[in-house]
Amino acid sequence: MDYEILLSRRPLNECSKLIRKRCREVYFVDPGYKIFGLYLIGVPPIPIGVEDEHLLIIYLKPCHGAFVLKLPGDGEVERIRAELKKL
Repeated sequence: MDYEILLSRRPLNECSKLIRKRCREVYFVDPGYKIFGLYLIGVPPIPIGVEDEHLLIIYLKPCHGAFVLKLPGDGEVERIRAELKKL
C-alpha cells in the first residue's frame, strides 16, 4: 500500500491533534473499526481525517509508538462519508 508518514513514534494524543488540525473533514470511530480490511486500534475516539481524496489515520505499532499515515482513499473515502457523521 502506498503511504506517506506524516508523524512518527509519537503519543496517540499528538497524532490525534495533528489529524484534527490538518483536516477539515474528521470522523471519529471506536477501536475495531475496519478500514482497508484492517482493524484500527487505539484509545477512543480514533480520528480519521479526509484530505482531498486521501485518508489520514493513526497506525499504532507496539513498542514503537503511534504514526500518522496519509493513504490514498481508493473508495474508502466514500464509504466512510456514507457510514459516519462528520464532527
